[in-house]
Amino acid sequence: MSGLIILGAGQYGQVAKEVAQSIGFEKIAFLDDNNVLAIGKLKDYKRYITEYKSAFVAIGDAELRLAYIMGLEEAGYEIATLISPKAYVSPSAKVMKGSIVEPLAAINANSTVGVGVLVCAGAIVNHNSAVGEGCKLDCGSVVGSNVKLPAKTVLKYNEIFDKNRAEIAALRPPEG
Repeated sequence: MSGLIILGAGQYGQVAKEVAQSIGFEKIAFLDDNNVLAIGKLKDYKRYITEYKSAFVAIGDAELRLAYIMGLEEAGYEIATLISPKAYVSPSAKVMKGSIVEPLAAINANSTVGVGVLVCAGAIVNHNSAVGEGCKLDCGSVVGSNVKLPAKTVLKYNEIFDKNRAEIAALRPPEG
């Protein structure tokens, strides 16, 4: 498998590296403006196209993540999709380029995860749903069945987006 350059060496970058290793990437490097683990700055990505054929953007900010995905693609990189072998992705589901599905996450039947989505550990995208580009589903969050999560939405830890309420609701124990 060709080398992988990861933009962002912080918390998402470290998870992306481990998932990338688990699916067979051996040569992995980081670009980051503020991390000593990086071989260069974010803006330097064009310099590494001959050495690293694939790229992944591990930046929390959706606008930056999507902008870098476009820039990397225009520069000639193959945009990696990282799916942990310890995640469940239905054979009828689609996970688009630049997205990560972390361990113990589930993407159920006939669902689509858009470009540049971070599906963190334990998050669930239920059947027949669509997650818009640039979304972030934190650990334990749930996208209910038959809904469309708008682009760049962040579901925080243990939050639900469901069709009956058409809003984000935190999982809380019943009052009383």
